[in-house]
Amino acid sequence: MSFASAGLFSSVRKSLRPILGFLVATTVAIAGSTAAAQAQSKKAAIVIDASTGKTLYSSSADSPRYPASLTKMMTLYLTFEAMSAGRISKDTRVVFSKYASSRPPTKLGVRPGGSITVEQAILGLVTKSANDAATALGELLGGSESNFAKMMTAKARKLGMSSTTFRNASGLPDPGQKTTARDMAILGMSLREHYPKHYSYFSTRSFAFGKSRMPNHNKLLGRVQGVDGIKTGYTRASGFNLVSSVKVGDRKIVAVVMGGASGRSRDAEMERLIAAYMPKASSRGSNPLIAARTIEPQAPIVASVASPLHAKNVPAPEARPEQVIETAYARPLARPADPIADAVAKADAPTPKVEVDQVKTASVTPSAAPKSGWVIQVGSVGSEAEARALLDKTSDKAAQLLASAEPFTERFEKGGTTYIRARFGGFSNQATATKTCAALKKRSISCYAVQQ
Repeated sequence: MSFASAGLFSSVRKSLRPILGFLVATTVAIAGSTAAAQAQSKKAAIVIDASTGKTLYSSSADSPRYPASLTKMMTLYLTFEAMSAGRISKDTRVVFSKYASSRPPTKLGVRPGGSITVEQAILGLVTKSANDAATALGELLGGSESNFAKMMTAKARKLGMSSTTFRNASGLPDPGQKTTARDMAILGMSLREHYPKHYSYFSTRSFAFGKSRMPNHNKLLGRVQGVDGIKTGYTRASGFNLVSSVKVGDRKIVAVVMGGASGRSRDAEMERLIAAYMPKASSRGSNPLIAARTIEPQAPIVASVASPLHAKNVPAPEARPEQVIETAYARPLARPADPIADAVAKADAPTPKVEVDQVKTASVTPSAAPKSGWVIQVGSVGSEAEARALLDKTSDKAAQLLASAEPFTERFEKGGTTYIRARFGGFSNQATATKTCAALKKRSISCYAVQQ
């Protein structure tokens, strides 16, 4: 290159330098604004007066968001339900499958085939948010994590969480797993009101496991007056999430912050909401079942109608008689024979409810109850719609066995509560009904034969 050519190249490069600088600055600015817009789009929040059900504050509370580890709140709800029903205890062993052990951190690190107690699993979820323990609990209660996720979604519908779908027990990323801030508030309130004896786990500050002590990820515990839980969550897609339950004197609120840019900013936003809206909460006390009523939307900020906070079959608090809800299609839990429970079953106590993917009117049209003969009962639930859904699901699962049977529903009262039996009739004798029921049980369908 000649001296003249080199000088020309240097001159051109100098003249282009401002243009290149402008392009770089513009690209950085665009990237920054895009990141800011994405962070903003994740944000959502709600504050509910836990004494009245009134929405005190709402921002994008009904917009779809990723729950991240807030998902574990539902895993724990179903765990508490199983404990209250006596199907498991805090000392029941939770065995880790190869799949459960393979879940990415955060985790307890239990090897395949190893086990911990249910209580250890609970503490692992509320403190370290252990993904492997959540999956193992799901497999224990549902037979598989995918089946457990269906149970979770069905339970969400029963609680009034109409915008939530679960795909796993832990909250690990899945594009199909969605919720809203309002639905998470419903779940937080339901946990506290339906299982008050177990709710105290959420206030655990740390958990000793092996040689390690695991602090609770919820930094507001012990720092903000009245905060007693509930759960944090984070994935890259969700941002930083937090559900808080707060009680100061006679005032109670449940608050949700989703999509925070960092754990610190999320916590700061939660503190701001608590400080701003706790004084506005009712101090008159409340019916102990706020989760049995509809959360009133805040007007005019909330554009959409609030989801009902309670479907009529939500279990009552532990201090009251509780309706046991479980799946008839899950792998049965190993436990010793219970002669008292067997006696109750023989006395025609309601059989466990069956969760369905969504509670809706099924395609089966039940016929009138037969006047006599032998029938097979597959469940006793709290509504006609659930009974029809159960009959439809059973018919789909065992179409050949029940091809000539007639599905029907039948109401009965027990302890002041109305239940709906889901039954199949048309069996000419006890032997036929008993044989058919035995075949259904081989397909993991709970049932028993009874003379009408």
